[in-house]
Amino acid sequence: MGSPLFTSCEKDHLETRPTDRVPSGAVVETADNAMTALNGLHRALYVRYDSQGRGGLGAFYIHIDEAGEDHVFNKANWDTSYRWIPNSSPTNSYNRYNWYMFYQWIANANVLINGIDEATGEQELKDQVKGEALLYRAFFHYELVQLYAKRYEKGGNNSQLGIPIRTEPSTEPIARSTVEDVYAQINKDLDDAIALLDGIRVKNKSHLNANVGMGLKARVALTMHDYDTAIEYAQLAREGYSLMDQETYAQGFQIFSENNSEFMWASQIVEDQTDKWANYGAYISRNFSSSAIRGNPRSINKLLYDEISDTDVRKTLWDPTGEHENLPAGFSLLSSFKKFPYTNQKFIAVSNGDSRVDVPHMRAAEMYLIEAEALARKGGGSDQQAAQVLFELANNRDSAYTLSANTGQALIDEIMTQRRVELWGEGFRWYDLKRLNQDLDRTGSNHDEDYTNKVMEIPAGDNRWVWPIPQDEVDANPLIEQNPI
Repeated sequence: MGSPLFTSCEKDHLETRPTDRVPSGAVVETADNAMTALNGLHRALYVRYDSQGRGGLGAFYIHIDEAGEDHVFNKANWDTSYRWIPNSSPTNSYNRYNWYMFYQWIANANVLINGIDEATGEQELKDQVKGEALLYRAFFHYELVQLYAKRYEKGGNNSQLGIPIRTEPSTEPIARSTVEDVYAQINKDLDDAIALLDGIRVKNKSHLNANVGMGLKARVALTMHDYDTAIEYAQLAREGYSLMDQETYAQGFQIFSENNSEFMWASQIVEDQTDKWANYGAYISRNFSSSAIRGNPRSINKLLYDEISDTDVRKTLWDPTGEHENLPAGFSLLSSFKKFPYTNQKFIAVSNGDSRVDVPHMRAAEMYLIEAEALARKGGGSDQQAAQVLFELANNRDSAYTLSANTGQALIDEIMTQRRVELWGEGFRWYDLKRLNQDLDRTGSNHDEDYTNKVMEIPAGDNRWVWPIPQDEVDANPLIEQNPI
């Protein structure tokens, strides 16, 4: 496995491709140098990795989302993940790129984590660098273990093979740890990071503060079916953040996360560092003039759309006619844009010629949904609490929404519908299906099996829910055991 090289003298500050060179010691000589390198890691989340369809974390979210049932294609265009091809091919380039992308970032985080204590400079700055790097390391391992290992099983010993845990900036081959051990390391890094970042104000929302750490802790706990922890940390995480109002929501997600009270963490793409054709907005927005969007604007599953109340502001973020006559002021579609039903305007790029959209990594809305779901699944008479938490979110989006009278599975189903609508396009649905051991079912909706590679129904437990380890890694690392294919 290659290791990237930090460079403190170049504009990018971070080499984002594998290399056989060792990290530069200059990166952690001073706290200021380390912060420069950390900023390079922030930027690495949205640069291009090889092809234009691999634009870092935003592209990854899209690929995860489109593998579920709520993200609909209108053309066979940039559809590798939609067709579930990486799920069964260890040689597929999208499979390989995700593995190496995340491990590159882990290697860079490890340089900071393991070297910053000896750096000169203010202790608070050193704590911030180390805390953010620990959050990154935890988050990247979390993404990898969800892809390349079987789901975390509630009540099991979770001794199934996970992924290699890398906590040192080393390229030596190591074996896969168990899923249980991977999650133990993730939680340790999260706890250590939250303690380090306590009370530290970060510069902007491209940085990760203690609230983001607590949000990740809640997200991980939900995956582990640890509902008490999920409830506790979801409440803590959203302190100081408030849900955006309906007028703001109706404008779609643009480049204004910094001034949006709901956004907790987002990649804000710097104008002079944009990758026009590989940005998140070049594939998910409605108005940027790329071949992907002109020919294949992304739609919502019409069955899910029909479940949205007509008084819910979120229903305005998809157009059942595809005409988009209610775009926010100042935005328009070019005549070359093809029109399809149920296409989204949740994501709005700067213009037809500027694809920038802030990449949403975490919002307070997710924390309400985590808390509500955890309360509902926990049982023990907590349905009323779950309904109240859900009301706080749903009534914000839909003034006509009333407190749910549902209980048990009906309440869980209502919460999950709200989650599917709220987080559409943000990279959650396929993971939700997997963690809950549910089938994929795209039938009866607006999916076209010619575009899905006839992937319409996949039962829970199918081998394709666990991505194969990339063949390059298997060939290079004699300690790696391949997943069943």
